[in-house]
Amino acid sequence: MGGVPTFPRGRPLTWADLEAMPDDGHRFELVDGVLVMSPSPRPVHQRVVARLLVALTAVCPPELEVLPAPVDVVLADDTVFIPDLVVGTREQFTKQALMGPPVLAVEVLSPRTRHVDLELKRAKFQEVGCENYWIIDYDSPWLRCLHLENGVYVEQARSDGEEWVELRFPFPVKLSAQSLVR
Repeated sequence: MGGVPTFPRGRPLTWADLEAMPDDGHRFELVDGVLVMSPSPRPVHQRVVARLLVALTAVCPPELEVLPAPVDVVLADDTVFIPDLVVGTREQFTKQALMGPPVLAVEVLSPRTRHVDLELKRAKFQEVGCENYWIIDYDSPWLRCLHLENGVYVEQARSDGEEWVELRFPFPVKLSAQSLVR
């Protein structure tokens, strides 16, 4: 049985602290030096991620790569997220993580992470200049695709239910919320 990790006192945690933790199968993220644990996703959540991964990989240009969680996205020394799906340039990926803001971060909402994904992660990704942030709600279902314009996220497209949308950013793709959930 592994020991409980010891964390430094009196300072925010860093990516180095996160990397030093034993791999216990949990998803840990850092937000301004504060450790946050995400619960395991449900099957419907993973179904959406898998279907989106297939759709995006099929049309992804060669200079970019699409990967599902868990992939650490290091936005700052004290802020590391694990989006449900991430697109980055091939140069951004190291052996350990994607360094800097991705080209696209996707979060699939679940009851336990809804507020964090809709508010906190959205604000942080906007702040660091992530060009595209997509949010998917599998209960309704709906898809919101945000694109960074003049430092602020603007809704590029939305799909409610079976409505198909043709997206331009980060590359052309046609999606519907229902097709990801079904």
